[in-house]
Amino acid sequence: MLNKINLELYKSLYLIRKTETEIRNYYYEDDMKTPMHMSMGEEAIVAGVCLALGQNSQVFGTYRSHGLYLAKTGETDKFFAEMYGKETGGAKGKAGSMHLSAPEQGMMGTSAIVAGIIPVAVGASFANKKKKNNKITAVFFGDGAIDEGGFWESLNIACLMRLPVLFVCQDNGFAVHTAGSLRHGYKSITDIVSKFNCNVFKEETTDAESIYNLTQKAIKLIKKTKMPCFLFTRYYRYLEHVGINEDFDAGYRSKKEFEKWRKKDPIDLQRKKLLKLGIKEGEIKKVETAIDNQIKKSIELAKRAPFTKASETYKDVFYEKK
Repeated sequence: MLNKINLELYKSLYLIRKTETEIRNYYYEDDMKTPMHMSMGEEAIVAGVCLALGQNSQVFGTYRSHGLYLAKTGETDKFFAEMYGKETGGAKGKAGSMHLSAPEQGMMGTSAIVAGIIPVAVGASFANKKKKNNKITAVFFGDGAIDEGGFWESLNIACLMRLPVLFVCQDNGFAVHTAGSLRHGYKSITDIVSKFNCNVFKEETTDAESIYNLTQKAIKLIKKTKMPCFLFTRYYRYLEHVGINEDFDAGYRSKKEFEKWRKKDPIDLQRKKLLKLGIKEGEIKKVETAIDNQIKKSIELAKRAPFTKASETYKDVFYEKK
């Protein structure tokens, strides 16, 4: 059973990393017009949480959406079509990288508004409680979101109404380029959240298996205590805030810090663990090759697909008609 879980985690980790590697390889062609907020470095969090949640769950996230989408759905055809702005994309090419969704698979949506998706997720959790469908809702956000009132209002109402929601804070140390020490008038967010009627977990590992196990505990607690959970995690963003390049020359962080985190890279860590568990190199290569081929095919399909017609511009969107 352990080997199976580790292998599933590695598939998710490798899929996310390889997908974003290919985005970096092709982005210079300028056919993908959407801004890219890359997930490199955070893969263990979304992979571990989503695998623990299972299929009967809902997730919401931020504009740094690639990892969450891929961890929840495992599909790349609609994903790349959306990146290329094609009609075969999940939103017919109209959403781009920052607003990904696949509600039929529990990937409810991501938003470019900092903390804007948190109240929506809490609303979905309320709906699930009323429906008594046993669904857990997880909402992912960066630590910059806890500077917004929407987070505190959402946390408060979720605790007050005892909603089945998992708040997942992914702290990469910065809100864009500003360190937490320059933004926070407190030392520990988990200490503050623990004062609410909320179960609180803190995990700083890059090991997806540890995050998977912790999320399972959180889910059991949500079901047992009928209280929400707050999961605080840390990771290091490998690339610039928005874009496909490194930015260690920008002056707000050093490459030495990155090199420390790179030594415990979540993909490398899980691959080494598979080998220690007795899974053969050939088996791992087979998994990697299958994912490589999947992504290659998806990119080819996306490039060949037609663009969305202009007549689709105002369909499936809310707008005020003048």
